[in-house]
Amino acid sequence: MMGGGSNYGIAIGAFSAIQSGIFVSCSAANSGPEYGTLSNEAPWILTVGASTIDRKIAALAKLGNGAKYQGETLFQPSNFSSELLPLVYPGLNGNNESAFCTPGSLDNFDVKGKVVVCDLGKISSVLKGQEVLRAGGAAVILTSPEIVGYSTPTTAYPLPAVQVGFGASFAIKSYINSSSTAQATILFEGTIIGDSLAPEVVFFSSRGPSQESPGILKPDIIGPGVNILAAWGVSVDNKVPSYNVVSGTSMSCPHLSGIAALLKSAHPDWSPAAIKSAIMTTADTKNLGGLPIVDQRHLNADIFATGAGHINPNRANDPGLVYDIHPDDYIPYLCGLSYTDREIGILVQRKVVCANVKVIAEAQLNYPSFSIILGTTSQYYTRTLTNVGPANSTYSVDIDVPFGLGVSVNPSQIRFSELNQKVTYSVEFIPQVRENRGNHSFAQGALTWISQKHTVRTPISVIFK
Repeated sequence: MMGGGSNYGIAIGAFSAIQSGIFVSCSAANSGPEYGTLSNEAPWILTVGASTIDRKIAALAKLGNGAKYQGETLFQPSNFSSELLPLVYPGLNGNNESAFCTPGSLDNFDVKGKVVVCDLGKISSVLKGQEVLRAGGAAVILTSPEIVGYSTPTTAYPLPAVQVGFGASFAIKSYINSSSTAQATILFEGTIIGDSLAPEVVFFSSRGPSQESPGILKPDIIGPGVNILAAWGVSVDNKVPSYNVVSGTSMSCPHLSGIAALLKSAHPDWSPAAIKSAIMTTADTKNLGGLPIVDQRHLNADIFATGAGHINPNRANDPGLVYDIHPDDYIPYLCGLSYTDREIGILVQRKVVCANVKVIAEAQLNYPSFSIILGTTSQYYTRTLTNVGPANSTYSVDIDVPFGLGVSVNPSQIRFSELNQKVTYSVEFIPQVRENRGNHSFAQGALTWISQKHTVRTPISVIFK
């Protein structure tokens, strides 16, 4: 239920928390970039994916042919020579263990004083570095498989090293294959601020759609989760530093938890659902360069990677409108998922008889997004917005219509005359004939309410069946 296994316990605990007004955010998991790899899918949880930040701890892999490839590394020595050294790839002969530089795998290779290419994966990058160091290597270039793309989440290596993306990895190996005297060195550049592609969805960030409840769009949001500097109490290279740099959705989730705490402090009367709505409807969909957020391939990231988009804390503090949900509102939703009365009772911690409940479809939950599975007939849903902005305000709807269907909103303009006033609108999703949408099995768009001061964006995902 809501992710299965241990996630059931998390879903139960999270539901208990939101009944007491406590906001809960959870990691989406690190099983991307494949679709349907999410954890913590319950709609009362903020499910958080991971993205890059605009800071790079940079280094260049410089080859003997003059080519330079940017990567990242936490190891930034001040005394490493820029002199070219012999470059070797122990995996050139097809040996899987030596390609990954696993412990003991370099015994039969002469790597002394050389730059060693090690493939990413199988074991931690720190262990790879330790093996190269043990075998007498001078430095490491960590190469990435295609699935990693341009992502370069790095770590604390025990020797000079740089991790490069897939394109650079392919070029470096091609150079080694073409030269009997391949050479390389690493040029360390320190910290560079201002990456215009940030935030970029990192390869490992788990993707939707939700397997447990496809009618709820997940993940909800993405946040900073790559090369994050934070306090640390675990030994690294037999030392216990007070800080470390780590990547994962377990890094992005705490960012969102902290932001939620700030929002609750600023708006103590907001419910957990209202805080989630504020975060989602004000999220950024463009990167620092002003272009759509991209994924690890540097292609436009889809809605199952980004959810509503990237967190924008300042805008979330003043969302204008919110989609609120009372804990009791989840019971008709849960009954609609065909769970037994006993299962739902365990989850919500009280007796539930679904036969006495007016069941709703998943997409009818008053969620700050739409996730539609559309066949040949139109679907109708309603949403209720609560005014948390100026008492007197008027909003008009703007629709980014997903390819392959029509969207009709009624009314197209909503007016508020007081704080906390609620207004309900309806949406009709109208399928086009299959010939008009080609081979597309999925589409995305957004429904946005716009006033003079606020923009309230509600993402839409559509899966055609």
